[in-house]
Amino acid sequence: MKKKLQFLGVILTAGMLMAACGDDDSTDNSNGSGTEGENELNLLEEGKFTTAASGLYKPFNYEEGGELTGFDIEIGAALAEEMGLEHNPVTNPFETIIQGLIGDKFDVILGSMAITDERAETVAFSDPYYLSGGKIWVSEDNTDITEAADLEGKKIGIVAQTTYEPAAKEYTDDIQYYNSDVVALQDLVPGRVDAVITADVVGFEAQNAGLAIKDIGDNLWIEEAAVAVRQEDTALLEEVNRALDAIIENGTYAEISEKWFGTNLLEVETEGIEILR
Repeated sequence: MKKKLQFLGVILTAGMLMAACGDDDSTDNSNGSGTEGENELNLLEEGKFTTAASGLYKPFNYEEGGELTGFDIEIGAALAEEMGLEHNPVTNPFETIIQGLIGDKFDVILGSMAITDERAETVAFSDPYYLSGGKIWVSEDNTDITEAADLEGKKIGIVAQTTYEPAAKEYTDDIQYYNSDVVALQDLVPGRVDAVITADVVGFEAQNAGLAIKDIGDNLWIEEAAVAVRQEDTALLEEVNRALDAIIENGTYAEISEKWFGTNLLEVETEGIEILR
């Protein structure tokens, strides 16, 4: 009887060891994501697609009623749904948003970041998810600035670390930096700055909201906004591009774009205008 119990003990012990080995194998295939697919995506949190924006770039990303909303936020939600994930939008100052991505604070930047060669040395970009033009804005009663050349020596407002910064520096050393393009545009009316360089759609949104400003001339260039990911996250980049293609193909993208702008931001006229890189 004693020998039989000892034999059963050996079997039970072997079974426990095999079960333990099985647990180790499943743990090796998981990164907290719960599935092999999510493990490959290297997500910050299981089942969540965490996207970052400044939250200060109306109508693309901004806070209303204590929650983030805007075109960027809805595109992020549509991508997350297509990827089978929960959307988790967060904010980070635009000036340090690339550092935040590299520091693993979120999965991607989805906050109207334009593709540039300089940024592409640090992050990887998805296919463009919208196009917009850089434009000069002045107060409605400004008669001194009628073209880009008139910016020479003027005080120009821009958001730091944006593509508008080097453009402003071509004309003046007198630059006022802001965290928000909307606040910069508001400072045109009392004359705190002479001009602001920002996206056409941002200025038009401010105009529609009643701000007494006007645009000067044609777009200076066309920007291609894209989702930025860490360079090593190739699987996530591929999945974002797949999801983007899917929402464009099924009409979700056009529906969101029409809601916010009354037009499709991937169908912007670019002929004869420089594509900024």
